[in-house]
Amino acid sequence: MWRQDHLYDVVIELGYNDDPPIPRRGSAIFLHIAAEHYAPTEGCIAISLEDMQHLLAHLNPGDRIII
Repeated sequence: MWRQDHLYDVVIELGYNDDPPIPRRGSAIFLHIAAEHYAPTEGCIAISLEDMQHLLAHLNPGDRIII
């Protein structure tokens, strides 16, 4: 998932439709870094690098992110 624009430098997999995947329900959804001016994603959720750093500082093993 490497990208030159660094949007995937930090990625949190949110556990959507992955255990087990159900056909026609979409693919995995990730939380990742937002593009400039919060341009739309391809179905993921994106936040600023600063917000991601804040979130990571407060997450602990076993924590769940519920959207």
